[in-house]
Amino acid sequence: MTFRIKSLSVLLLLFAAGSAQAQLRGHGGPVRALAISADGKQAISGSFDTSAIRWSLERNVADQVLRFHDQAVNAVAYLKDGRIVTAGADGKIAIWTAGKATPDKILEGHKGPVVALAVSPDGATLASGSWDHTIRLWPVAGGAARVLEGHSQNVNGVAFTPDGKALVSAGYDTTLRIWLLDGQVATVRNLPTPLNAVAVAPNGEIVTAGADGKVYFLSAKGEVEAEVQVSAAPVIDLALSPDGQWMAAAGIRGSVAIVDRKARTLKHTLVGPGLPVWSVAFSPDGKTILTGGADRMIRRWSVVNGEPLDRVIARAPDDPLAAYKGDPGAEVFRACIACHTLSADEGNKAGPSLHHIFGRKIASLPGYQYSDALKRMNIVWTPETVSKMFEVGPMRYTPGTKMPEQTIGSAQDRQALMEFLKKATVR
Repeated sequence: MTFRIKSLSVLLLLFAAGSAQAQLRGHGGPVRALAISADGKQAISGSFDTSAIRWSLERNVADQVLRFHDQAVNAVAYLKDGRIVTAGADGKIAIWTAGKATPDKILEGHKGPVVALAVSPDGATLASGSWDHTIRLWPVAGGAARVLEGHSQNVNGVAFTPDGKALVSAGYDTTLRIWLLDGQVATVRNLPTPLNAVAVAPNGEIVTAGADGKVYFLSAKGEVEAEVQVSAAPVIDLALSPDGQWMAAAGIRGSVAIVDRKARTLKHTLVGPGLPVWSVAFSPDGKTILTGGADRMIRRWSVVNGEPLDRVIARAPDDPLAAYKGDPGAEVFRACIACHTLSADEGNKAGPSLHHIFGRKIASLPGYQYSDALKRMNIVWTPETVSKMFEVGPMRYTPGTKMPEQTIGSAQDRQALMEFLKKATVR
């Protein structure tokens, strides 16, 4: 029976992707991570639905569904030998050979969600960044991982320098760190905002971005050279074209900024269905961008003119907030629908259902697996406590949470969100 169900899932994915006119459809949850193979013929995506999908970009079909993780797949990568790496909120990393149903190797050691991966230029080392505040350097050939410690909060991004002699990490503690892999002390740079992503250009320039919607450009030594405001909302993911000319910054409000890295100017803004864009990747020739977001689809865009290479739907057909069109609180909540449902019949997603959230004790909803840290807390969810959590951030208010870190700086937006939740969670 299990085999038949999995086979049916693959058939449904193949049908959906093949009829999507170049949009890649198949995930049952937001597309959290993307990577494109070195030859540009394949892509791998990871999702909040706990699966990864291997796609043919030539035939626009799903070739394989990879199932191993029991929580969201937050990061994916290709090794130099063509194998695939997936990393999840379960703290595990899996290495796969395309076509095989089970991983070749499982890397364990992180004590929190793994959200970032990078492969060294020589292909010998895999770096992983985790919400356990550490980075691990895994020898691809096998052996014990080297642990890099120093960040005081979540490590959200990692990237090797072009010469492979250093690793750059970006953390929610607002620090960017340059780790010299010969063992010297890391260079630490404090930036004005929590950081969500980092990339390194072929000339060694470092690019990072985070909660303030700005992209920061730093020298190879970590000195800030420039900044560009690309969004009014947090930037979730970054990517650089292989030649380093273009940078793509994906935002929580649904747009993707394409920046001329050398000129420090905004060239295009890619506007999709208005839902959070969680992941972005350039093709090897730098002419095409893939984006993955909360609408569960992977879209293609032209770097040259910023136009979609497939039909863009104004809103997902099953938009759970369609009934609240025009409600300012619903628009604030749109960043949350990736992980939470509102009604009793929808059940849990990556996060617990918010049905009847007000008056409920933290970590008490039956059927959802909470961390031990949350179970020990004595918080009751009210409009005041939920608002306070978004004011100071989940990591400070509820340490040990699996919730993606984000704050709502505007008191007006927080109030609008509370008014919306009062209505939407009692239906």
